[in-house]
Amino acid sequence: MMEKLKKLLASRKFWAALIGLVLVVLKAWQPEFPLEEEQLTGVVYVLVAYILGTGLEDGLRGVS
Repeated sequence: MMEKLKKLLASRKFWAALIGLVLVVLKAWQPEFPLEEEQLTGVVYVLVAYILGTGLEDGLRGVS
């Protein structure tokens, strides 16, 4: 169990997803957050592309 938690906390994909989630929730909770909807969408797209790219890279290397 602890090994899985350590792997999760070391995962670049996990941290990218967490940052995206925090930004979306923050914008929903605080509408005056200084990030426009279009900017937030762009950031989320970049994070999704990063997660997919990292996953593909890890998959091609054989790393889970």
